[in-house]
Amino acid sequence: MKKISILVVTFFLAVFMQTVSAAEIKAERFGSKINVTIDDQFFTSYVFSSEEKFPFFYPVNGPATGGSVTSMCNGEYPHHSSLYIGCDLVNGGNYWYDIPEKGQIVSDGAKIVEQGSRVVITDECIWKRPGADSPMKDSRRIIITAPSGDIRQIDFEITLETLTDVVVLKNNHSLFAARVIADISVRNGGVMINAEGNQGEAATFGKPSAWIDFHGRRGNTVEGIAILQHPSNIGYPFPWFTRDYGFFSPTPFYWPPDNTDRFSFRKGDKTTLRYRVLIHAGDHKTADIAGQFEKYRND
Repeated sequence: MKKISILVVTFFLAVFMQTVSAAEIKAERFGSKINVTIDDQFFTSYVFSSEEKFPFFYPVNGPATGGSVTSMCNGEYPHHSSLYIGCDLVNGGNYWYDIPEKGQIVSDGAKIVEQGSRVVITDECIWKRPGADSPMKDSRRIIITAPSGDIRQIDFEITLETLTDVVVLKNNHSLFAARVIADISVRNGGVMINAEGNQGEAATFGKPSAWIDFHGRRGNTVEGIAILQHPSNIGYPFPWFTRDYGFFSPTPFYWPPDNTDRFSFRKGDKTTLRYRVLIHAGDHKTADIAGQFEKYRND
């Protein structure tokens, strides 16, 4: 009986210690921005201003340095907005770059629906441009957690619904993407590696893969960011559009099937896509990105 009591006490003590050691994650809205902190340290902002081309996350701060692992509107490619979703050539509109009048993804007003051990943000967005029917809308559920002191995690579940018949022409600017900060780019000594162990633009461009990780040295430490594709995604795994200067995106519309130059969708079609973004200390092995993907595939 005494032995059983000791086991029960040990179990509840372990649960208690796990609870008290969990990170406290908070979110606060300021106008058209939601700021997220982890244990009172600023982590990221979800920006959904109607003056922007589309909603995005920036900065996305690393757990080791506290500096952003992503870049925002850099001089070389000013349309790269850190961590975002967009698409070009949708019913003649451009929802990726150029002025908003060419196409814009407009938030209906993001909402904080949960905070504490995690932050949950929901958003409804209309894709629109002047003088044309809106081709689609999307519903987003974004979950931010801190699995450990060395990893920050952002889960995206995005449901796209066509509001009219839609044609997307072949293009390299399609859907989920990230632009990393220059100091972890391959050009500056960083590493870009996919799930098969291929490294760099030449070996990863156009290759289907479950995930890609970018990491590099930042002062006396190493930090990185990985994008994981969930196996439930239609067409999984999408081929990747990669650049050594620091861009990576699982891109479905640059490699059409049967050598066609377009993708067609009927009004009312719905597609749900899931991605996990890991912001981590260390390289892909230290952060165990392969193991993290195995956990994700079972979520």
